Amino acid sequence: MSILDLYCSVSDFWQAFEPQWERLQIAAGRRRRRATRLHPSEIMTILILFQLSDYRTFKHFYLDHVQLHLRGEFPQLVSYHRFVELMPRVALPLAVYLHTRLGQCSGISFVDSTSLAVCKRPRITQHRVFRGIARLGKTTMGWFYGFKLHVVVNDRGELLAYTLTPGNVDDRHPVPLLARRLFGKLFGDRGYISQALVEELLLQQGVRLITKVRKNMRERLLTYRDKLLLRKRALIESVNDQLKNICQIEHSRHRRPINFFVHLLAGLAAYCHLPKKPSLRLDADLLALLPA
Repeated sequence: MSILDLYCSVSDFWQAFEPQWERLQIAAGRRRRRATRLHPSEIMTILILFQLSDYRTFKHFYLDHVQLHLRGEFPQLVSYHRFVELMPRVALPLAVYLHTRLGQCSGISFVDSTSLAVCKRPRITQHRVFRGIARLGKTTMGWFYGFKLHVVVNDRGELLAYTLTPGNVDDRHPVPLLARRLFGKLFGDRGYISQALVEELLLQQGVRLITKVRKNMRERLLTYRDKLLLRKRALIESVNDQLKNICQIEHSRHRRPINFFVHLLAGLAAYCHLPKKPSLRLDADLLALLPA
C-alpha cells in the first residue's frame, strides 16, 4: 500500500471523525486542544507506516527515514521529541480508525491469544514502566511479563475483534466480549475448553464454540466439516506471527504505557492494510457439500 493511499484513508476517516469528537468534548466540558503544526491524520499515518517498515525502533525510523526522505509528503514535520509528545493525542482516533478497518464475520471465526512481553525475563523484577498494569503470565513458550492480546479473525485472515488483558488473565475470560459481533462457529484451541463458556455463547449470542479435547476427555461428536475447519485453526497462528514479525506489536523498549497502546493500535491498523493476509481460501462449493 502506498503512502498516498494510506494517508487518503486516514484523512477521509479524520474528516468524518473530528466534528463528532469535537462535539463530544464540548458537551463533556473539556477544553479544546490547540492545533498542532503536524496534522493528527499525518501523525496517524506516520505511526502506521512505521509498523509496516523494516525499522525496529521508531526513533531511527523517524530520524533516518521520515525526516530525510518524506519531507515532501509531510512538509510540516516536527522534531522527534515533539512527535513523541503528540502521540497520546491520537490514541482514541487510532482506536476508532482501527474499528472502521475490521473485517466482516463470515460465520467461520478463529480465536486465540498471544503474549506481549514488555521486558526480557531477567529484568522482570526490575521493570518499572508497567508496574501495576502488566502481570506475570505463562504460555506454552514459558513465563513472560506483560499483556495478552486476544484476537478473532475470519477465514480470510481479517481482524474481527481484539482486546488486551494483563498477562495472567485466563484466555476464556474475554471470549464473550470478543464474540459480540460474531455468528456461526468459533474455533479455538484447548485453552478455551469450558462447558459453561460453550453454553453462554450459544444461549446469549448464538455462537457455537468448537475446540479440540484433551487426552483425558471423551471425544465430541463433530461433523466432518467442523473437524476439517478445526484443523485449519493454525490460520490464526499465522496472523499472530505477522502481527509480531511484520507489524512489530511486541518489543521491550517502551518508556510510557500510553505510547505502548498507541503503537499497538497502529500495529493492528497496519495489519488491516496488509495486501496479503493468511487465508484458508475455502472452496464454497466443497463446503456446501459437507454436512454443517
